[in-house]
Amino acid sequence: MNPYFSRGALGAAIFILCGSATAQGELQLKEVTITGNPLGTELAAPATQYSGERLLLRSQGTLGETLNNTPGVSSTYFGPNASRPVIRGLDGDRVRILSNSGAALDASSLSYDHAVTADPISIQRIEVLRGPAALLYGGNAIGGVVNLIDNRIPTEPLPGVAGKVVLSGASGNREKGAAAAVDGGTDRIGLHVDLFDRRARDTRVPVSLACTRGGVTSFARRICNSASDTRGGAAGGSLFFDKGYLGASASTYRSDYGTVAEDEVTIGMKSNRYALEGEVRGLGGWLQSIKAHASHTDYSHTEFDAGEPGTVFKNRGNDFRVEARHAKLGALDGIIGVQGESSRFSADGEEAFAPHSRTRVNALFAYEELGTAWGKLTFGARMEDVKVVSEGNPLVPRFTPAGRSFRPASVALGALWRLSPQWQLTGNLSRSERAPKDYELFADGPHVATGSYEVGNPGLGKERSVNADLGFEWKEGHHNVKLNAFASRFGSYLALSSTGNVSEEGLPEFEYRGVRARFHGLEASGNVRLADGPSQLDLELRGDVVRATNATTGEPLPRIAPVRAGATLAWSRGPWGARVGFDHAARQSRIPNGELPTDAYTLWNAALTYQMTAGPANLLWYARLDNAGDRLAYSATSILTQTAPGKSPLPGRSLKLGLRASF
Repeated sequence: MNPYFSRGALGAAIFILCGSATAQGELQLKEVTITGNPLGTELAAPATQYSGERLLLRSQGTLGETLNNTPGVSSTYFGPNASRPVIRGLDGDRVRILSNSGAALDASSLSYDHAVTADPISIQRIEVLRGPAALLYGGNAIGGVVNLIDNRIPTEPLPGVAGKVVLSGASGNREKGAAAAVDGGTDRIGLHVDLFDRRARDTRVPVSLACTRGGVTSFARRICNSASDTRGGAAGGSLFFDKGYLGASASTYRSDYGTVAEDEVTIGMKSNRYALEGEVRGLGGWLQSIKAHASHTDYSHTEFDAGEPGTVFKNRGNDFRVEARHAKLGALDGIIGVQGESSRFSADGEEAFAPHSRTRVNALFAYEELGTAWGKLTFGARMEDVKVVSEGNPLVPRFTPAGRSFRPASVALGALWRLSPQWQLTGNLSRSERAPKDYELFADGPHVATGSYEVGNPGLGKERSVNADLGFEWKEGHHNVKLNAFASRFGSYLALSSTGNVSEEGLPEFEYRGVRARFHGLEASGNVRLADGPSQLDLELRGDVVRATNATTGEPLPRIAPVRAGATLAWSRGPWGARVGFDHAARQSRIPNGELPTDAYTLWNAALTYQMTAGPANLLWYARLDNAGDRLAYSATSILTQTAPGKSPLPGRSLKLGLRASF
């Protein structure tokens, strides 16, 4: 399939830029995590952000793998091309993916083989919010929120011009990637343009695997059908005035990739998104500021079998969000807001396991902070009105029209105690509700990604849970330690449960049912400065554990990450930097009856960086070695481990070389 722009377009974007840039020569966004707190103050909830060199050195081809091994975050890993984040054991529609704090609409939560419509090569910052505070973004954010920030709508003036170019290549999948972004303008106008292109062949693994194409079977140390071709770009601009700004952007995303579960099935994906955003500040009186965001997304993908088009998925929708910050009432500060989303989904073809449907969500929310002498108290609440309608499918008689309405309500309390200049304690408690999705209510068909025949349950009620989080943080100089404990109790967890039946297609039948469930676990991270001076040496530590149980049957829930631990030595001296470390996953044998355990593994990684200047440009050269020991490993959180055992191990050894040029 032809890309929508030629490779020469990226080459044309690589030129000498001058004007306003930081001391490092790169446009910088504020290094604050804003997703969970629209007031922009310190969070009382566990959060992580990646940007700059830190994001560059962990970036993978998918969002899930890029964030994997963050404490509390794993991935659904459906091969190298499709992977969503799993937060504290929760995935799918319990993890909300946002684009600049607005809805990011695609079909990735519907099926594990559907990719997220965002490539990490084009993202400037990723924010991950875990725990109860995520409820401001809806009941389907109970696991957490992942916010992708790209500055496609400039929010602050940048007189002059700044930009960056990223070039990279990797040995494991023979990947070649490039991205370019340019920002500029005046005190009154801001402009942004970006392009990205990444192509990869089948991914190398430590073991020989079978691959059948055109009736001929061959063997190679590659994951069969794991090649990909991803490209996209955006243009945006803003008008700035004395008390705010108004901006708009248009972006496109294209990806053609193999689904790995089937040797000759590929997906051709496209998404166009249009966004409008603005803010008015310093209003005076009761209202201090108003911020609004709206977007429209047109998403579709076609599944091809040996080049022949098959099932076509489409998802079109709109969303808007308005936040109004009120004047302080003594020590009380906060916002109130409204949000609306609507989407229209369809699937046509042999693998259409869900009907045509429409979903509408309207919500009212509030977030308040009360400052105290020892810290602060926080309060959040959200009420939703949700309507889900099945429109059936004229070509599939088993799908019949139906509709359901729900009114989920969620509340959260939080506190932050500053025990001393070094010690901080946080606590959060919430009660959350989530309305069932269209496929949970109305699915009825074979689902290849899960290897089952899925049946929805039109009688499902809301998913309800009570969630708690307790965190400790100590920081002194370059030393720090963070520890979070969490627990969730679901009175009705919407899970796919076996009926014991077999469909006409010979697939085991599974039905969505509400069960009682328990989740609890620990997350830890820290840094120890081992040496200071001209050379600096740090030891970075991380680890987590999640336990999830179906309290109705007493069995463990499926696809839960095992106990994980990792460490990295990070050294720097002048323009040089080096990192070497490992991530260990224990054996996962705590699984439901009939499923396969996954063995323990340890993956070693290393990186080397060198910074230099060339005229007006700041250059960062880097080399990264992934899975240095070429260890054979399988993911416990991947459905492929159960439906296609041995089919898609984690990638083998790969050396990635790259250059980031900032102007």
